[in-house]
Amino acid sequence: MTAPSILVERVVEWPDTDAAGHYHHSSVIRWVEAAESELHLALGLPELFGHVPRVHYEVDYLERLWFRDRVSIELRIAEVGRTSLLYDFEVCRGETPAARGRLVCVQSNPAGQGAQAWPDDVAAILRGEAPPRPSAGAEVPDHVTGA
Repeated sequence: MTAPSILVERVVEWPDTDAAGHYHHSSVIRWVEAAESELHLALGLPELFGHVPRVHYEVDYLERLWFRDRVSIELRIAEVGRTSLLYDFEVCRGETPAARGRLVCVQSNPAGQGAQAWPDDVAAILRGEAPPRPSAGAEVPDHVTGA
């Protein structure tokens, strides 16, 4: 099996832009986090919400995006460590990459301190070594790969 990934689409909305008229740098992290949420749901892991704080984020801004541009955000699980998760992502307008980067999260209990090891079954799903968990009344969308 391949590592899970997801492709979501968005439209650059007015609040996503800055005074120069193109997308604001903070829009990318919001789009990536929206894709992450969709991926967690598709993998049957909604409980990860609130348990995977960000510890590192980097992005290269390659092209400008403008109000009402249609964009796609591809999020891929690049690596699953003992306590961490590395995502690679790319934001494109059509075939043109506009932003590319990486996001590192760690498994953590909100009530506790420090990072915690992934449960074996969750790590296997994140690595694409096990099928997604069934979601209550939901099917894995066609746009999820590696699942």
